[in-house]
Amino acid sequence: MKKIEAIIRAFKLDEVKDRLWSVGVGGMTVTEARGHGRQRGHSEFYRGAEYPVDLVPKLALEIVVNDDEVERVVEAICDVARTDQTGDGKIFVTPVEEVVRIRTGERGPSAIHADVREARLQAYRRS
Repeated sequence: MKKIEAIIRAFKLDEVKDRLWSVGVGGMTVTEARGHGRQRGHSEFYRGAEYPVDLVPKLALEIVVNDDEVERVVEAICDVARTDQTGDGKIFVTPVEEVVRIRTGERGPSAIHADVREARLQAYRRS
């Protein structure tokens, strides 16, 4: 299993989330993040004065998948999150030794796989 952490622009979240659902990703964690890469932030003007914004707001997505799903998920994120501008983000892939579903005690790959159809149905019922 691998953990994919993608740092993306906030306005791309809905598109990325929809694409991930379409390739079979049933769950993810999304966290607000702030940081900078090569662009080192930017300047904004407020009431005529220029202020540096050193840490740019982003979103961090965390997804755990089986090894054979990594390339498909990474490509899906890249295809949708890319704007061809500096600051599009990064994707990190790291190994995961163990996963435990707290509610049931399931371990390993069965603990990360949700039935995507069932998850969509539950989300629809809640809305």
